[in-house]
Amino acid sequence: MSSTSREVILGVGAGIAAYKSADLLRRLQERGYSVTVIPTPASLNFVGSATWEALSGRPAPTQVWENVHEVAHISLAQKAGYFIIAPATADLIARIAIGRADDLLTNLILASDVPKMLVPAMHPKMWNDPATQANIQTLRNRGFIVMDPDHGRLTGNDSGQGRFPETARIVENFDAMTGHKQDLRGKNVLITAGGTREAIDPVRFIGNKSSGKQGIALARAAQLRGANVHLIAANMDTSYLSGISITSVESARDMQAALNLEFTSTDILIMCAAVADARPVQKLTEKIKKAFFTSIELEANPDLLAELSVTKTNQVMVGFAAETSNHIESARSKLTGKGLDIIYVNDVSGGAIFGKDVTHGTILLRNGEEIALKEVSKDALSDVLLDHAIRQLG
Repeated sequence: MSSTSREVILGVGAGIAAYKSADLLRRLQERGYSVTVIPTPASLNFVGSATWEALSGRPAPTQVWENVHEVAHISLAQKAGYFIIAPATADLIARIAIGRADDLLTNLILASDVPKMLVPAMHPKMWNDPATQANIQTLRNRGFIVMDPDHGRLTGNDSGQGRFPETARIVENFDAMTGHKQDLRGKNVLITAGGTREAIDPVRFIGNKSSGKQGIALARAAQLRGANVHLIAANMDTSYLSGISITSVESARDMQAALNLEFTSTDILIMCAAVADARPVQKLTEKIKKAFFTSIELEANPDLLAELSVTKTNQVMVGFAAETSNHIESARSKLTGKGLDIIYVNDVSGGAIFGKDVTHGTILLRNGEEIALKEVSKDALSDVLLDHAIRQLG
């Protein structure tokens, strides 16, 4: 999935069922989606903006004329990967069907060509009215996914088809639309990311250029597929991640300790971090003066993958290799020498790949298969690697 596909617009129509979308918002967030709530102005009679902003952690605008300089009806549309409008009232469905753009939500719908799902909720007579049914058919013909409402009790003593569906059914339909897989539900995925640092003195260290972007993409992809994700993050910002267990580390030995704690309960280990090969023999407690900073005596860091492979039981182990020459040969040697099931190797000559949103390289499998990937997003690579890991897991 691309980075934009995690961005969801949750449109909220003016129906009593609007309060139920608060639970839907939470369920989407648990799946790793970033959700912006766009309520219609009339829906604020049921649930106020403060509720949506508190739950989503984002503004919940309603009108095109709010923060005009941001051109929200275009900028938000460009960021969104999916729309889900829940509840969708008869009036909102009619406005969408004829292409009205009289509030921010309907503007966004017109300005975006990404997949959209509507979750109708209304009185049975309104749902069954020929005008509503014609509008529903029009939207379905245009490619909208429109759920049928549930049967059951509505406001007052009325009962029939028009009830807001249960959240689980909405999420199931949303998953079907997005292609979201839950094939890692109940599995434990352990991921290392970032670059370790080996202290020389209180202000200097031996490090590398790893940004941690690929590791974060892997963690999010695994989370989206239902896994229990534990991220061991080396020297990177993880404050914006939610629903993922995180252990922050600095050095290779810190990472070694964290891995030893988590590995036995892991189903899939993905070693994406760039681990320093060596560290200073002595870490000084005071800054070395420039005049005396002439040489550093180094010693080898532990080989984390090789050590873990000795204790491996049924875990699938995925490694990464960043090379500047003899890419395939070096990766194949690492694959067999360290007991890996899968390795991804790329060419980082001239600083390529580091800090970028895209990557290119080759996936090598333990059965000898090689899969060359031209330029793809790091999100897309994450899902490809997880697909192969799941097959290895059986």
